[in-house]
Amino acid sequence: MLSAYSIILILLFGLAILSHILPTAQFEGGELINGSGVVGASLSQTLIAPILGFEDAIDVGIFVMILGGFLAVVTKTKALEDGIKVLIKKMKGKEIWLVPILMFIFSIFGTTYGMLEETVGFYVLLAATMFAAGMDPLVGSATILLGAGSGVLGSTVNPFATGIALDSLPEGVEANHGLVILIAVVLWLTTYAIATFFVVRYAKKVKKDKGSTFLSLREQAKAEKAYGSFLSSGEQEKATLSRRQKITLALFGLTFLVMIISFVPWHEFDITFFDSFTGWLTGAQFGDWWFYESALWFLLMTVIIGVINRFKESEFVETFVDGADDMVGVVLVIAVARGVSVLMSVTYFDNYIIYNATKFLATLPELAFVPLNYLLHVVLSVLVPSSSGLAVLSTPIVTPVAANIGYNVEVAVMTLVAANGLVNLITPTCGAIMGGLALAKVEYSTWFRWAFKVVATIAVVNIVILCLFSLG
Repeated sequence: MLSAYSIILILLFGLAILSHILPTAQFEGGELINGSGVVGASLSQTLIAPILGFEDAIDVGIFVMILGGFLAVVTKTKALEDGIKVLIKKMKGKEIWLVPILMFIFSIFGTTYGMLEETVGFYVLLAATMFAAGMDPLVGSATILLGAGSGVLGSTVNPFATGIALDSLPEGVEANHGLVILIAVVLWLTTYAIATFFVVRYAKKVKKDKGSTFLSLREQAKAEKAYGSFLSSGEQEKATLSRRQKITLALFGLTFLVMIISFVPWHEFDITFFDSFTGWLTGAQFGDWWFYESALWFLLMTVIIGVINRFKESEFVETFVDGADDMVGVVLVIAVARGVSVLMSVTYFDNYIIYNATKFLATLPELAFVPLNYLLHVVLSVLVPSSSGLAVLSTPIVTPVAANIGYNVEVAVMTLVAANGLVNLITPTCGAIMGGLALAKVEYSTWFRWAFKVVATIAVVNIVILCLFSLG
């Protein structure tokens, strides 16, 4: 299959061509007439869209490069390598339990605050851990992506998905928040169960027979080169940790823990506990951190770990720069993926699709409205992977139609959230997927072929659940 870059660029140019075939947008008083058409993309707009994607993804790009430096410094201490060996030694015979446990933890973060791009930092660690446990990096990638993704798909209190969708309801349209959360919980747990079943089954298969891996020979060679040391060097049975390595691992865990806590939007839950003591470091309180603040935090912790391990200044700088350099490819693919959303915005392509598709859906009975509305938002989510962006764009158009014809508004809200969450398990326009897979040494084409059956199963179950709630 084609590389991730080629797939995204083909999609980008396909949208540009289509923008000249569809009706031309009409404006009144400088305002777009909803659904009237699209603005044809110029050659310059199409060519510059991936470049503007860098501007759109600059925050996550900086974070990823500093993360690369952080991981390189930690790796040089061998604390991570020996720590994973010790973990696998203690889990001997029970390594497979790492999968459902970690998937559930990630899913909790997903359903509460929409953890997705924040997972990028975990791919190397989980890929190495699963490889050392006798599985492969695909298991590590699936544990993170399907774990966090199942929670995002069934967002309960996630302010960036369900929260914004409810907040975007137009005047006169109301939704029962309790019912929305109930639907979300059912979607979350059923999706988690399906995803866990597929990942555990595959993990057991690979552990039993290495030849059954889904990875290509090239990917296997990359994995062996990147993670082979976790299997060798004195063997896992002899693995021990020095005092300095234990301190390094504690700081490594603390770094990620603080990042996770700082991303949770505490004010959305009326929690002000962190306000009095968390703003001094970056100028932003916990709950208001994003990638710039996290980048600063990881940079500071990298320096502290370097000092504790007594790195020479030149040795530390060289290691950090090499680690950041390794992330350039990851940043590139994230930026190019963002370019699709940039082009969608300037051509009003997204507005045209939503408005006209919704007009058609309004003519259908509810049992047809629900699955077709789900499929509509699947298509839209490929083009607009951002849950908050799609919610702001779609909710004011779709929910009034559902309300006016007596359909379930709560189901309409969760249809948007679930469809967007589904697509963000597999779409090449999602920077978190492309960046995470690149870090784990798993090609996008491999992930797509393996995950397609999982995603299709989840989609069918999602639609059935949404239809059942619409009947109630």
